[in-house]
Amino acid sequence: METQQIVLDPKITDIFQQQARPEPSVIAVGLSKVVSPRKGDSVTILSDVDFCAYPGQITAIVGPSGSGKSTLLYCLAGLETFTDGSVSLLGTPIKGMKPTKLTKFRRNHLGFVFQSYNLVASMSVEENIALPFTLRGARFPRKQAESMLDYFGLLKQRKTNVTELSGGEQQRVALARVLLASPDIIFADEPTGALDQENGRKVMGILRDIAQNPEKTVVLVTHSAEVAEKCDRVVEVRDGRISQASAQNEVTV
Repeated sequence: METQQIVLDPKITDIFQQQARPEPSVIAVGLSKVVSPRKGDSVTILSDVDFCAYPGQITAIVGPSGSGKSTLLYCLAGLETFTDGSVSLLGTPIKGMKPTKLTKFRRNHLGFVFQSYNLVASMSVEENIALPFTLRGARFPRKQAESMLDYFGLLKQRKTNVTELSGGEQQRVALARVLLASPDIIFADEPTGALDQENGRKVMGILRDIAQNPEKTVVLVTHSAEVAEKCDRVVEVRDGRISQASAQNEVTV
């Protein structure tokens, strides 16, 4: 695939390059998504969205229900197609990438945390966190996995079926699976949405620790003002457009 040069719109430069920063690991330019139901007019979900996220930071995407924020996350992560515009991850444009190549790229570079955890119910904690290595045909780093489970407070439950765990414990398993695979970019959709306040804070603390690594990027969607306040940048989506993007202490959610 030919390398596509993505040129940032000046308004993106104004917003995101006020200080010296590394190159963005996630870039969307003119991103639009239009769906056409069998009956009725077409519906615009995203319209001309420009977006950046940087390594060493957590970027929160916020907005009211139906604003398009989750669709934006899935388009950025290559989990949904988009109609117009471009998305570049780690300098690699993903539009037009063959499905098998895109799947391999996601498997090697991206991690996903969902509100529903996306754990395999028939597997134990250890089997779930080993799954990405099984899919890649890579060796499972068992000692490192045990250290990771100990860090998450799950070592004693490593042989336990995940359906026997609480919601907070299941979300920690999902995070352990992501962290052990060491992705460059983590996309999280409402990672605290199904958790009580205490477990939600623990999960955000873990994501905050991950983002302390200058080579890791975290992009998350949230309804929670408390979660957004813990992020480095907040991007607000309304009616499928970016309405505001700023440092976390400059935006009201």
